[in-house]
Amino acid sequence: MAKKMSSLIIIFNILLLLIIQTHAHNVTRLLANHPSFSSFSHFLTQTHLADEINRRTTITVCAVDNAAMSALTSKGYTISTLKNILSLHVLLDYFGTKKLHQIRDGSALAATLFQATGAAPGTTGFVNITDLRGGKVGFGPDGGDLSSFFVKSIEEVPYNISIIQISRVLPSETAAAPTPAPAEMNLTGIMSAHGCKVFAETLLTNPGASKTYQESLEGGMTVFCPGDDAMKGFLPKYKNLTAPKKEAFLDFLAVPTYYSMAMLKSNNGPMNTLATDGANKFELTVQNDGEKVTLKTRINTVKIVDTLIDEQPLAIYATDKVLLPKELFKASAVEAPAPAPAPEDGDAADSPKPAKGKAKGKKKKAAPSPDEAFGDSDSPAEGPDGVADDATADDAGAVRIIGGAKAGLVVSLLCLFASSWLL
Repeated sequence: MAKKMSSLIIIFNILLLLIIQTHAHNVTRLLANHPSFSSFSHFLTQTHLADEINRRTTITVCAVDNAAMSALTSKGYTISTLKNILSLHVLLDYFGTKKLHQIRDGSALAATLFQATGAAPGTTGFVNITDLRGGKVGFGPDGGDLSSFFVKSIEEVPYNISIIQISRVLPSETAAAPTPAPAEMNLTGIMSAHGCKVFAETLLTNPGASKTYQESLEGGMTVFCPGDDAMKGFLPKYKNLTAPKKEAFLDFLAVPTYYSMAMLKSNNGPMNTLATDGANKFELTVQNDGEKVTLKTRINTVKIVDTLIDEQPLAIYATDKVLLPKELFKASAVEAPAPAPAPEDGDAADSPKPAKGKAKGKKKKAAPSPDEAFGDSDSPAEGPDGVADDATADDAGAVRIIGGAKAGLVVSLLCLFASSWLL
């Protein structure tokens, strides 16, 4: 019986691993197989919606082809407005072809990313999906006409992500309303006025990073700036970096997506940053414990201690320490052991004497602290096995090693094995 239970535990662990693996996806990589949706895919990237889609595990993307996108982009909308319009096309539920034709009572309201931003008043961020007679399925904003229709399924990974084609862009006066020009926001001014002056001045002295921040602002951005005391202590190490690495470090402290504090608390996990580019992952991980939100890398962990601004499309948070990317800094492999307690009177004679022939008079050097270790290194940090981590950011979205039908087949075989073992 014990042997059977042990085997079952192994099987369930494998099943759990498969479930975790099938959750990962990359929407632009899936769309890359369909050239007629290249414009839609391009704007998912430019508005940073792709990052938010890839972070979620149950989602439906209502894509439109290049002709429909051309009709939208010809209207001269800003990137912020385009982001609102396209976010209305991302449903926070899974709707594959089968489910669309089996909607209970023939109609359903689906929440969207536009609704999740809080910028949609009332239920204007919901989409009405109705299974019409004759096999048609209509789409429209809540309270509006069903003027767009289901065309075909593009990609489906049950029940993780579904990409479907609809006939035209969903009309929404609310989503298409003009948005404030974020380019007019004074990023460094906001930082300087709220305890992050040293970081703001450092950013201003780096033209490349300053330009990247300003260009990214329109599509939505979240910045994690270290407080003045933390940044002052870090400046000597920052000055030791080469010019490209200084720019990469500054870019690393910003995420190309707007996250309110509520969104950070509900979207734990790894995030791409402005420094993420090909082989350079430059990811940070968001975690929360109750009301406290922390940011982690393989080097260190910092806490968010203040909100400088939280107004879409910009959020700036102050942190208690400088968050350090593993691509630029190296942590100590082994922490220095705690010193042994001093011997009490009379115990010294009982302590073992050092063996003869050992490096006499040499003191054992304590392992360097993480702050000392990363400060002297300009070389890329190595992974835990001493090998440089050169996986691309897109590969992280391709963890879907086993998906769809293959996952179902493996799971079925494992379940069959488990049932036969118990009999």
